[in-house]
Amino acid sequence: MDTGSVRLKYVKLGYTYLVNHFLGLILVPIMAGLSIQILRVGPGEIITLIKSLHLDMIQIICSTFVIIFVLTVYVMSKPTSVYLVDYSLFKPAPYCRVPFSTFMEHSRLNLKNNPKSVEFQMRILERSGLGEETCFPQAIHYIPPNPTMMAARDEAKMVIFSAIDDLLNKTGINPREIDILIVNCSLFSPTPSLSSMMVNKYKFRGNIMSFNLSGMGCSCSPISVNLARDLLQVHPNSNALVISTEIITPNYYQGKERAMLLPNCLFRLGCAAILLSNKQKEKRRSKYQLLHVVRTHKGADDRAYKCVFQEEDPEGSVGISLQKDLMAIAGEALKSNITTMGPLVLPASEQLLFLLSLIGRKIFNPKWKPYIPDFKQAFEHFCIHAGGRAVIDELQKNLQLSAEHCEASRMTLHRFGNTSSSSLWYELSYIESKGRMRKGDRVWQIAFGSGFKCNSAVWKCNRTIEGHTDGAWSECIDRYPVHIPDVMKL
Repeated sequence: MDTGSVRLKYVKLGYTYLVNHFLGLILVPIMAGLSIQILRVGPGEIITLIKSLHLDMIQIICSTFVIIFVLTVYVMSKPTSVYLVDYSLFKPAPYCRVPFSTFMEHSRLNLKNNPKSVEFQMRILERSGLGEETCFPQAIHYIPPNPTMMAARDEAKMVIFSAIDDLLNKTGINPREIDILIVNCSLFSPTPSLSSMMVNKYKFRGNIMSFNLSGMGCSCSPISVNLARDLLQVHPNSNALVISTEIITPNYYQGKERAMLLPNCLFRLGCAAILLSNKQKEKRRSKYQLLHVVRTHKGADDRAYKCVFQEEDPEGSVGISLQKDLMAIAGEALKSNITTMGPLVLPASEQLLFLLSLIGRKIFNPKWKPYIPDFKQAFEHFCIHAGGRAVIDELQKNLQLSAEHCEASRMTLHRFGNTSSSSLWYELSYIESKGRMRKGDRVWQIAFGSGFKCNSAVWKCNRTIEGHTDGAWSECIDRYPVHIPDVMKL
């Protein structure tokens, strides 16, 4: 590193410290001066000064009342803190594993009259970033696949009940202590609902507030957390159970349209069960505190609305169509989201640089390169939705993140595939399993979904979390990170 770059580095560090601690640097000398002056005056002169004000008892009582009233209004207006007590993930069984060889063999048999579609899937899989241990539900292992309603319900019971059982075991909470139940599953929405299925299984109370969110895509987990937070603001002393999953059995595309074959190569089994609470007694043992949720919806734009679209192909087969301009639309949604997120989380130094850049482009030269805030100063960890290698690459580039910041996302995609809305939690578990989560660390979860949406959640770690000895990553965490080649020849 040359001397000039070293100097520039220290100049930037000095600027950052000066701006972020500006008030402290100003107030400390003032307070120190006042303290010295008070010590010089002495207690006798201070008492004489107070007596000279001629304050009577009514004035003192009124002043005290005003102070108490203002403090009460301030405390009452503060939002209720929401804590993430713990969460659990579905861990697929070995018999669900779908290695590349199995995937391609089944594709050749299922699409034997369409070799070009088989070749297309092979090219996608080679560049996908997925590994050999991702999993399909049992119904998709059949030749041809058997996507019945019963099979879809069986998958839902397997992934959801497994995650909830583990969560209840870890937290020791009784199902009847759950006050709010929120389930998000985008493509499988049976009657009775998935939330009713859980009420029936765990015998939740009859007055439980249950919600079933569907059709909201891979970014629905922050939406569910946002709904839970809003409900916890108005229902004191409550627990909320949030389930984020995607049931892929009925949504495996069996046609030959390339835009619809892409999800077959990326989506895999996954589920997360999250316990949130506003009870003060849960603060001590909780893992995180929710700081912010920022939601961006670009559905007013027709191009964004149709870039991820469930429809029938010309032969009547239903699938999810992913358009070529998906990444460009995701980039636009990301810019809108971070524009709202920035003022909430960025230090003053970054906000000032962004403001100066904006003023410069507006007044002096519109061709000036816009300043991209350094979000690494606001967060220690990033959980980027593992939607695919292109998604992670795009966010790493736009946010100027290092390979280490994106490690959890890439390794989650490699080990579990795109598990839709639950992928954020597999990434958080990866960071924890590596023993990297420390008290006070801030985590940014950011995900994209159909509609088109970009949603974020910000958490603050309440306690240092030691590496996991159990959970979804328990048997393989020592093998990660692994090198993922640009192209894995099959």
